Amino acid sequence: MTSRYQIESCLRAFDGGYGHFIHKTPLWKLPGKALGVDCAEVWLKLEHLQTGGSFKARGMLNRLLSNPIPASGVIVASGGNAGIATAAAARELGVRCEVFVPEISSPAKRAKLAELGAQVVVTGAAYADALKACLARQQETGALLTHAYDQPEVLAGAGTMALEIEQQGGLPDSVLVSVGGGGLIGGVASWFEQRSRVVALEPELAPTLFKAREAGQPVDVAVSGIAADSLGAKRLGSLAWEATQAYVRDALLLSDASIRTAQLWLWKELKLAVEPAAALPLAALHSGRYLPGPDEKVCLIICGANLDPASLA
Repeated sequence: MTSRYQIESCLRAFDGGYGHFIHKTPLWKLPGKALGVDCAEVWLKLEHLQTGGSFKARGMLNRLLSNPIPASGVIVASGGNAGIATAAAARELGVRCEVFVPEISSPAKRAKLAELGAQVVVTGAAYADALKACLARQQETGALLTHAYDQPEVLAGAGTMALEIEQQGGLPDSVLVSVGGGGLIGGVASWFEQRSRVVALEPELAPTLFKAREAGQPVDVAVSGIAADSLGAKRLGSLAWEATQAYVRDALLLSDASIRTAQLWLWKELKLAVEPAAALPLAALHSGRYLPGPDEKVCLIICGANLDPASLA
């Protein structure tokens, strides 16, 4: 599994020459009552302010820095955010990038990919279809494959965000994390281990971890719904499975309606324009799916902001 030493080494590499690219995003501490929550404090890790608009930049840059990059460049399949992060890292390092996205990927994310200079291929109905096409293309070109969530470098990169939280505020009592393929929660749980309670959150219509736990191993799951472009992996990653089995007790499901309500609340009340995947932690609190104690310090990972602003109207 990803170790805390690997995460620390990754953050040192970022600090050593890429501090302009990987930002130390703010940790915003608010009293629970400011968010309508009966707890001592709610911390918001504003990772939607990261390069590329999501936490994915950490893992993708780490993947590229950790491996030789051939002349054919890098290649990735993505619902959007991992592709944007890979394209941004590739531009930073001056290498070419090819991104395969499914038809459900948002126009806003496709536009951002083009802006970053990536070659974009739209194929298949869902992420799994784009991944299949991406893997076939990688065999032809020999490009370095970056996986959206299931590579050690990707988890270690995501874990640097958790390390930053501890540096900025100490240990929270609990950390609420959105789950798709599991790269984010795999990295976060690998850093906090059981020193903080890490809670996995998924849409009811994309329950990869929940179904894996029912089956005793990762299994294919039908995915759809409001957050499918970000949390639309049909199977939990093997590395995330190991990390969550070791360190994550709670895996909770949330309705699309509660996610949408939380997304709009974040915009209207806090002026945080974030995509649905970033709203699951607040949805868990507002819906009562996660009930913190009165003295609890709860950290919400606000993981991404690649959305069409018109969707918040």
